[in-house]
Amino acid sequence: MNLLGVQAIIGIATNIFFIMVSFWALKGLRIESWIKKNHVVQARILYVFFSITIGYTVSNFVLEFLNLSKNLIFLLN
Repeated sequence: MNLLGVQAIIGIATNIFFIMVSFWALKGLRIESWIKKNHVVQARILYVFFSITIGYTVSNFVLEFLNLSKNLIFLLN
């Protein structure tokens, strides 16, 4: 496999994983108390958007951390 293809698969997998984890974690909050009554659809969309935002940010942090840690070997040369 091509190295870029493997990195793309890892990037997609980590994005999906952390979005799912953040969606699960947000279910522990009572965001419903912040939403007006009879606005269920808006609350669900807000959950999804928050999940995507948090999951994408955490995923980028983890991937960047892994890339930077791979480059630490050049410090020893």
